[in-house]
Amino acid sequence: MEIQLWRSILCPYELAVRELVVKFEHMIDEHRQNDLYSPIEQVRGRVKSVSSILEKMQRKHIPLERLEEDVEDIAGIRIICQFEEDIETVAAMIQNRGDMEIKSEKDYLRHIKQSGYRSYHLIIYYTVETINGPKKLQVEVQIRTMAMNFWATIEHSLQYKYRGDMPEHVAERLSKAADAIISLDHEMSSVRSEIMDAQLSSQMQSNLVKDILNNIENMYKVSNKREVMKIQDEFLRVYRTKDIRKLQRFHRQLDIIAEGYRAQAVHYHV
Repeated sequence: MEIQLWRSILCPYELAVRELVVKFEHMIDEHRQNDLYSPIEQVRGRVKSVSSILEKMQRKHIPLERLEEDVEDIAGIRIICQFEEDIETVAAMIQNRGDMEIKSEKDYLRHIKQSGYRSYHLIIYYTVETINGPKKLQVEVQIRTMAMNFWATIEHSLQYKYRGDMPEHVAERLSKAADAIISLDHEMSSVRSEIMDAQLSSQMQSNLVKDILNNIENMYKVSNKREVMKIQDEFLRVYRTKDIRKLQRFHRQLDIIAEGYRAQAVHYHV
């Protein structure tokens, strides 16, 4: 197949990956901006290389005319979660979206691969708009924890190195590492609520500080600079206490003060 033809085939998949990464990252931002815990920690995407596609077609005896139907993972999205419990939440979020349609699911959490591989896989249909009109594509979505992802990355590198013929002693050590990853995920789940509380508190403080500083910056434009400097000094004093309730109270008071200054500015211009 000519290079130019490969480019035309893969171009819509590259668009799909870019769009999906943006959408999943927006989910993260939306949760955090609303002081909510995000079940998605990070998201990555990739389009399979031509050599990887050809290798898979050869290994699975897929004819060229069946390429886009039978190679389901030309486009791939990997969603990383902090906790194993988050995986089911993310899968449900995808299922409830109107722009993604689930074709199939593979649960490697309950049905662990012989190698020790654990993850949750979805094949979804996703439509992109091209110059030739809408195109419905298949995309593989892998959902796993950070610990699972660490193990899978190492396992993939070793499989590539040994070309599927991994020495027994290496496979054994990899299997033991997989057991350790299971234990790690279980231990992290046991302190999940404490970790979530700490992270939410930190995120809430970050959002409060951002809003307060935006308010102070806007007040510089419409109010007495000396008064604003006093407010800024008070903010720094409250911030140093590390007391989230005092920071929330200061935020509410500042909102009232800022609204007063804005009302004065509007009245003055009128």
